Amino acid sequence: MGLLKPVTKKPPLRMGGSGATQVSNLRPQQVEKLAPCIGHCPSGNDIRGWLTTIALRDKLGTSLEEAYTRAWMLEAETTPFPAVMGRVCPHPCEASCNRKEKDGAVAINSVERALGDWGISHGLALPRLDVGGPFPEKVAVIGSGPAGLSCAYQLARRGYQVVVFESLPKPGGMLRYGIPEYRLPRAVLDAEIQKITDLGVEIRCATTVGKEISLAELRAGFAAVFVAIGAHQGKKLGLPGEEGPGVWTGTEFLNRANSNEKLPVGDRVVVIGGGDTAVDAARVSLRLSSDTASMSRRMGAEVTILYRRTRTEMPAIDREIDEALEEGVKIEYLAAPLRVLRRDDGSLAGLVVQRMQLGEPDASGRRRPVPIEGDTYELPVDTILTAVSQEPDWATLGEIAVNGSWISADEWGRTGIDKVFSGGDSLGLGLATISVGQGRKAAEAIHATLRGGEPKAPPALPTVGPERIKMDRYDPAPRAERRVLGPAERLAHPMDEVDLGITAEQALAEVARCFSCGKCFGCEKCWMYCQSNCFTKVSDPVLGHFYKVKIEVCDGCKKCADECPCGFVDMI
Repeated sequence: MGLLKPVTKKPPLRMGGSGATQVSNLRPQQVEKLAPCIGHCPSGNDIRGWLTTIALRDKLGTSLEEAYTRAWMLEAETTPFPAVMGRVCPHPCEASCNRKEKDGAVAINSVERALGDWGISHGLALPRLDVGGPFPEKVAVIGSGPAGLSCAYQLARRGYQVVVFESLPKPGGMLRYGIPEYRLPRAVLDAEIQKITDLGVEIRCATTVGKEISLAELRAGFAAVFVAIGAHQGKKLGLPGEEGPGVWTGTEFLNRANSNEKLPVGDRVVVIGGGDTAVDAARVSLRLSSDTASMSRRMGAEVTILYRRTRTEMPAIDREIDEALEEGVKIEYLAAPLRVLRRDDGSLAGLVVQRMQLGEPDASGRRRPVPIEGDTYELPVDTILTAVSQEPDWATLGEIAVNGSWISADEWGRTGIDKVFSGGDSLGLGLATISVGQGRKAAEAIHATLRGGEPKAPPALPTVGPERIKMDRYDPAPRAERRVLGPAERLAHPMDEVDLGITAEQALAEVARCFSCGKCFGCEKCWMYCQSNCFTKVSDPVLGHFYKVKIEVCDGCKKCADECPCGFVDMI
């Protein structure tokens, strides 16, 4: 939609009892702005777009089914994983939602999940993109995690032949091997991966680049290579006694557990770390206890997380921490491992723990944990899981410049190495939603490079903050809360999905809570309050364009801008 240009003609005169008086020379301008939810979505999803596509279905003359389909297609422009991300994304978009200043942020992630499940249940196919394809070039993708599959999808929909090389037996990367099934059902993941392969993407599993095929061969045989091997290698702590049986890194433990291996963890498990991997490892440990009949003892295992800071600094998702505590996981804060104790036969005996206190903030901005001299204690333990960090395993890939643990790339994934692009956890640890966005941007850069051009970022829009929103113009409405199984039921059925999402009725109520920040939603305020009749209803409205403005009859009274609840109308 084009923007209306400011008027520069001489302002009109208004006749009054004391003679002619000039009125304001300001004129309304319809200016779409960036909603903060969109600006804080690492995947680049048009969140406002798919929320309002459903919410405004009556004004747009679409049925509920058509609105859901359009909304799903709109999200599929930027991610092929709405049902997956609706389950695992920590939704930074909601933290910036303007609605939180009124009665709680819109439950964006819950609606995303409902939308993704709609796409699966209705068999919707991912949309292709007509940019002149099909093209003769083939592109190789190393890794089938969220970054790799996002890149593969965006290239395939543009008409490229894409081959994904995956070292593990099944596709999905960390989505499959790092996230427990009770958080992400494999049927959901498989369904959304199938939509990508339906576009013609070939996925070669159990194929390790550097073993079955070399990076040099890929660079020779493909027009471009996207490296997204992920960070599957957990870091060890370097503690005395750490090497030996009974000690696992969190990523290795989750990988083997998610591969359905039987892992005897014993009765006493200690997990070291405060991130999502640590919490997932702790909750999976409960579910893998050999004493599954002893429900009174929370599946028979006593699981303790050691974290060297406090709950305030803990980076794991709050809801996941709460659910772990409900299930019986213990968390000991301000505690750090000092050394591992072993028996003469090498088996685990215990762990010496150092009490900590918080000092001054470190480079991360969090207060630095400082040991309390002489304050230690011992924990008996059968299994130790170290989940403090992880990194990619570059050992087999060869001939690629890695800066420490990570490869370097610009915002478009360009590494500076001929034909090689990269994204996801190969660049540094991040959220799955970040990986999806990086995969998409790399695909755009690969396409532009192969066609002899440069990738282009969308035009920057001004962000509309809560100060531009007329909160009192919106009716109060409570935020939808997701249904979650109780702890006893969760542990009775260990791999059943814990979070049941929101109902269809809740989803429809939730989309209506969106303020449509910075984009017209046809509320009629400008049309109702304009005494000069300069706002005219559009006969065939589309999203964001419900009225056109007749500048020539405007007298600059500013009522339209004053009454616009979403910040779409400016006076210029």
